[in-house]
Amino acid sequence: MIRLPQRAVPALVVFALALGLSAPEPTTGAFVLSGAQAKEKEKAKKPAKGAAEKADKSKKADKSTKADSKGGGKSTPVGRFGEWDVFTTGGKSKTCYTLARPKDRAPAKLKRDDAYVFISDRPGENVHNEVSVIMGFAMKDGSEPTAQIDGEPYELVAKGSNAWLKNAAKENEFVGAMKKGAKLVVKASSARGNMSTDTYSLSGISDALARMRKECQ
Repeated sequence: MIRLPQRAVPALVVFALALGLSAPEPTTGAFVLSGAQAKEKEKAKKPAKGAAEKADKSKKADKSTKADSKGGGKSTPVGRFGEWDVFTTGGKSKTCYTLARPKDRAPAKLKRDDAYVFISDRPGENVHNEVSVIMGFAMKDGSEPTAQIDGEPYELVAKGSNAWLKNAAKENEFVGAMKKGAKLVVKASSARGNMSTDTYSLSGISDALARMRKECQ
């Protein structure tokens, strides 16, 4: 059984909140619903007007408490470098990260949610160069997604719609290769058996990482 890397949990919560997604399940790390799906589900369960207002206030307070307890909060955009955006979050444990969306997705007609690649630093937890991938769809159980930087392959481990480097010890090597490379290609098979290929431009990644490091010194 594949388990979510424990050090990835705080980062995924931050990313989920920043992107308007549901927080990942504690045991699987999978983002339960996309932002649009979550809204539709809330509409279907919407109570009477008076009760809805009370529930909304309670939900906001609970969300705020959870964010504070995790040392999270709102993500603040710092800058854009090529195809990469840099963000920070405050709180007890500051997180700095850079993310990008794929420039190309194949097959083009395959329906899926947005995909992202994240690189994050959490100095308070001594976490640096943590690589996370959101594929935008549930991946096939037991499948082995791959990431290639200019043709150089790296194995990923998948759970739900999320993936990480199979060997966490290679994260620094992976990020170093990204800084020197031109493109990152991520391939994964969905739970339905569809193969998806996302291609990311690495333009601006070096400057984005430098700014991320500066923000989390």
